[in-house]
Amino acid sequence: MNIDKFQESMYQLIVETSTNLPRDVRRAIKSAKERENAGTRAAMSLDTITNNIKMADDNVSPICQDTGLPTFKIKTPVGANQLVMKEAIKNAITLATKDGKLRPNSVDSLTGANSGDNLGFGTPVIKFEQWEKDYIDARLILKGGGCENKNIQYSLPCELEGLGRAGRDLDGIRKCIMHSVYQAQGQGCSAGFIGVGIGGDRSSGYDLAKEQLFRSVDDVNPNEDLRKLEDYVMENANELGIGTMGFGGETTLLGCKVGVMNRIPASFFVSVAYNCWAFRRLGAAISMETGEINEWMYQEGEHIDFGASEAELETAAAAETAEQTNIVTLQAPITEEQIRNLKVGDVVQINGMMYTGRDAIHHHLMDHDAPVDLNGQVIYHCGPVMMKDEDGKWHVKAAGPTTSIREEPYQGDIMKKFGIRAVIGKGGMGPKTLAALQEHGGVYLNAIGGAAQYYADCIKSVEGVDLMEFGIPEAMWHLKVEGFTAVVTMDSHGNSLHRDVDKSSLEKLAQFEERVF
Repeated sequence: MNIDKFQESMYQLIVETSTNLPRDVRRAIKSAKERENAGTRAAMSLDTITNNIKMADDNVSPICQDTGLPTFKIKTPVGANQLVMKEAIKNAITLATKDGKLRPNSVDSLTGANSGDNLGFGTPVIKFEQWEKDYIDARLILKGGGCENKNIQYSLPCELEGLGRAGRDLDGIRKCIMHSVYQAQGQGCSAGFIGVGIGGDRSSGYDLAKEQLFRSVDDVNPNEDLRKLEDYVMENANELGIGTMGFGGETTLLGCKVGVMNRIPASFFVSVAYNCWAFRRLGAAISMETGEINEWMYQEGEHIDFGASEAELETAAAAETAEQTNIVTLQAPITEEQIRNLKVGDVVQINGMMYTGRDAIHHHLMDHDAPVDLNGQVIYHCGPVMMKDEDGKWHVKAAGPTTSIREEPYQGDIMKKFGIRAVIGKGGMGPKTLAALQEHGGVYLNAIGGAAQYYADCIKSVEGVDLMEFGIPEAMWHLKVEGFTAVVTMDSHGNSLHRDVDKSSLEKLAQFEERVF
């Protein structure tokens, strides 16, 4: 095999997976958009999502800034040199990271040091398997941290909030799956997809669950019991009312795939791998002789490019004009009075400066001064994809929000310590932050998770960066923005949309206890 051609093919696979959603996923998102009620927060979110998909197509840039942990599953003919192939894959990963198609995501677990090239012990994940066919089947999934953190594993029998006892049978499995959708809320960038693994041990169960994510959205489970289970979950999970981004709505789940394997008598695990709407997985059939791609996978059926027609653009423009009076414009720095006037449900557009801050920044600010004056300013929970041009100037390639709940131990204290007025992220935050917003006069703004191109377009310049020792995703970037749109989901009056949706969806979940499966 021409190993240089194989490396080029793997680079193409990485770029396509990061920037171009497969056809089956696009069709699922289109169906969700058609089901949603016009004028709702969920409909607005889906408009942003489809716009983002189109922008990623046009820009050949990452759909989401969190390009996740690259996980390859590769089947090779007998006799293939997997060691040489592994090195070629690593070279392709390094090049894709350098070219801004992947964010540098490989971090030393003890020191926190970022390798800068997505290589390190355990990263990327490459799983080889031999088969009798004469070509290479190479598949890749880029699963971001937000949805990865909503994976969950159950050990049956167990007690489940809202559903009671789940036993060691299909009904118990059904309860676990329904609970897994409920517990994800909007933190995993719903509407999402789930892969479920029944049986195995704790590690093989999760492997089986992730394996299901490599199935096509449109396939039919050959096991009749599992087919019925998948159909049940798809029908009923969308009645929970969690909706896109956890804003409420008609679509909470876009796909459910279930697999089963044997187990030992003492253990009965149900493992669930949750994936966001930005379901980035592709595959290619590669010639063993030439190393070139012969065929792309997951590309059967209708292709949806989400390009709006002229009539649709006119309609959207008219609707946007009509709704302008409902949008609150905020110029940073923001006053407490402006914040106190906001309430849950308001749509805001931010102009001026905002500063990124993720896990490392929040931990650092607890014991250190801020590198800039944050009084009245906006903190953005974001780890962008950045590239430096020939003149040494930084440019944003992708910049969507990360999951905010990780900062719950710090956020309220930091807002009060530095006078921060607004926090932007996704998925909402908890009671400690909500209390601080009320006491201090702050607000939480929910941006659309995964919409990395949409928000990158709002960033007009990079004015500076601090704490680069934490790595590109964790550094504090100084961003000048225009028209950065988000929704107030936690206000300074003690109101939280996330708390309300969680409560209502739990009540609906409890109703399924009485349904016959």
